[in-house]
Amino acid sequence: MIELRIPDGSDFTLANLPYGIFSTADRSPRAGMAVGKDILDLYALARTGAFDFDPEVFNQPVLNDFIALSKCVTSRARTQVQGWLREGGAGVVRPEHLVPMSEATLHLPVRIGDYTDFYSSIEHATNVGRMFRDPENALLPNWRHLPVGYHGRASSIVVSGTDVRRPLGQTMLPDADRPVFGPSQRLDFELEVAFVIGKESRLGEPVPIAETEDYIFGLFLFNDWSARDIQRWEYVPLGPFLGKSFASSVSPWIVPLEALEPFRVAGPEQDPEVLPYLRTTTPAHYDIDLRVTINDRTVCRSNFRHLYWSMRQQLAHHTSNGCNVRVGDLLASGTISGPGVDAYGSLLEITENGKRGEFLADGDTVTLHGHAGAGSSRVGFGSATGTVQAALNNQP
Repeated sequence: MIELRIPDGSDFTLANLPYGIFSTADRSPRAGMAVGKDILDLYALARTGAFDFDPEVFNQPVLNDFIALSKCVTSRARTQVQGWLREGGAGVVRPEHLVPMSEATLHLPVRIGDYTDFYSSIEHATNVGRMFRDPENALLPNWRHLPVGYHGRASSIVVSGTDVRRPLGQTMLPDADRPVFGPSQRLDFELEVAFVIGKESRLGEPVPIAETEDYIFGLFLFNDWSARDIQRWEYVPLGPFLGKSFASSVSPWIVPLEALEPFRVAGPEQDPEVLPYLRTTTPAHYDIDLRVTINDRTVCRSNFRHLYWSMRQQLAHHTSNGCNVRVGDLLASGTISGPGVDAYGSLLEITENGKRGEFLADGDTVTLHGHAGAGSSRVGFGSATGTVQAALNNQP
């Protein structure tokens, strides 16, 4: 028998069992499951013959090989572990398979090939449009017809706990006629949730919206750090570039999509009706409470259900031209803002672009939190945190 340490309010209940990569002083980076205050060493468990697949998929510094086994296999493995743990280990899970989380180092859980960021919150898009364009016509004509997105930079995605250096870049100061180069003065966070692709599609073949969830392995928190002053100067005509690509932070635990099934809800009404390839007949949103703190002070409370465009629509649109996706690719939601200033998912909105407050200072620590449900049914994401470090003194 094993004794599980799952305190009240834990994100990592038996209803959750998210996947991640961990290491300790005597265990190389490998796959694990978060269970309360502990990590289940999946490689050590698999070496006992507990699963009907090669244990070596867990003896890797990323989860890609395990994910690639198919959702049928990964879901069955999770269900098996869930059953064993509910029976006190059932003679399969032994005490030596559990590692105190306090003794472990957590790593980026997947090898990310490509990363796409969307712009799927109507509240966020409207707020930004009012500030930067025409307050009476905040949304561009295409916004209600398709999930707007851009191709981001996968190489600068880092795991929670990694410091983020203030970026250098070009900005145009008010009333100036030439740009200057230096540290960003308007560093911001963006509250997002990203999903991990769990199945490869074929180049030239769109993924039908009815099949999109077969391609979604799981979700984690995502902070797409943004340098607003660099972004504003560069983004016309081709969109975000250096103002975004310097860093994005993710939480270390990937919550399997099936763990969120009890929290499925309908999303906002879409008007006008979307084109047929984006239509769904079942609810495709999830009721996930989200919160952002800066130096332990809460600045935002939002919810994943506020997104206008669902994950299914994002993936269907992304592949509609034949673009293929691969295991480990990330698709991020874009800033998740809800109705009211307390639910705005960025300082750009909270401060009205600096009119009602400051952007991030050196030394500030930003933490994203997220969970669905409560008690023994709680399914949480842990946190995604990063501390701002001063810009480099030397310039290129």
